[in-house]
Amino acid sequence: NEVLRLTASVEQASQHPLAAAVVRAAQARNLTLSKVMGFDAPTGKGAIGIVERKRLAIGNARFLNELNIPTDALLPAADTLRREGATAIFVAINGKAAAVIGIADPIKTTTPQALAALRARNIRVVMLTGDNRITAEAVAKKLGITDIEADVLPDQKAAIVTKFKSEGKVVAMAGDGVNDAPALAAADVGIAMGTGTDIAMESSGITLLKGD
Repeated sequence: NEVLRLTASVEQASQHPLAAAVVRAAQARNLTLSKVMGFDAPTGKGAIGIVERKRLAIGNARFLNELNIPTDALLPAADTLRREGATAIFVAINGKAAAVIGIADPIKTTTPQALAALRARNIRVVMLTGDNRITAEAVAKKLGITDIEADVLPDQKAAIVTKFKSEGKVVAMAGDGVNDAPALAAADVGIAMGTGTDIAMESSGITLLKGD
């Protein structure tokens, strides 16, 4: 509870959907959040901030390793979460790895039908995600998606869209976050979710009012 409370105190300053999930989890446990100081959220990596004089770093293993914080002790737990289709978020407090949080985005009941409709029109479906490959493959397997681009940084998403276009393909990109904005802008058709971030909607040609 204490790790979750401190993490949510940092994440309340973020617009990221994963951050919002952490905050909701803390609120569901009636945990009292504190003010965050020195908040920063490097794009595609995570977030840092100081809460109650404790320095927190939150994000993927690569981000913590860049900060010279070893994550090896948490990797087995992280991989267990990923094989279940969850995103593993690492939390470090005062320079030491403290916990790994699993955040799962359940597959909507309408998704298999939507993908089948796209395939019936000979539209190739590619999963493009900044998430870990184990998580991506677990979700893709449930949906029958075989084209997977995982561990992709925001600027790489746009580069992949541009690559498809250079091959003569017409590309539609769907996304909802700050990280997706460059790729949404680069695509022939950018499709944002109304439940996502403002910058994603501004970068797109189409905004779906609901997240379904």
